[in-house]
Amino acid sequence: MANAKQQKRKASSGRPLTQVAALPFRVGAHGRLEILVMSSRETHRAVIPKGWPMKNRKDWKSAQIEARQEAGVLGEIGRKSCGRYLYWKRLESHFALTRVTVYPLMVKRQLDDWPERHERVHMWVAPDEAALLIDEPDLGTLILDFAQSRGWTLPPEEDLRAPRSLASSSTP
Repeated sequence: MANAKQQKRKASSGRPLTQVAALPFRVGAHGRLEILVMSSRETHRAVIPKGWPMKNRKDWKSAQIEARQEAGVLGEIGRKSCGRYLYWKRLESHFALTRVTVYPLMVKRQLDDWPERHERVHMWVAPDEAALLIDEPDLGTLILDFAQSRGWTLPPEEDLRAPRSLASSSTP
């Protein structure tokens, strides 16, 4: 993970901090796009899995690892980002502007157990609902743009049903 001293130095210099995120999605009933949103651990706001870039890993791989740790989801992650957004990250003594690069993650499976399972609530929602639930306006716009891009659609021969382990709309 990123060195805490480097992050503090970067924040104090006025430059934005850098994070990576996964945008977990699936194609639900009737071929409709669904986005996974979850609660943050401290403020319980609606967020997507994100974290610091990891040393010796590509950013997309760090985002994929964050999705597994925070939401217990596995799947195919895009190696090209679907966008970026800015937000104010709460640190110990202040807020710091943070730039997040987002990678699409087509969820194939949800684990029964994962590191942060008991610390978060998550649910599958339509893109417009996800955009409303999430506080960061730029992330909401990114989600709506991703939904309209149709880059997430499956080829006609693919089965459009959600995997059985993801069939419920939310998990406690």
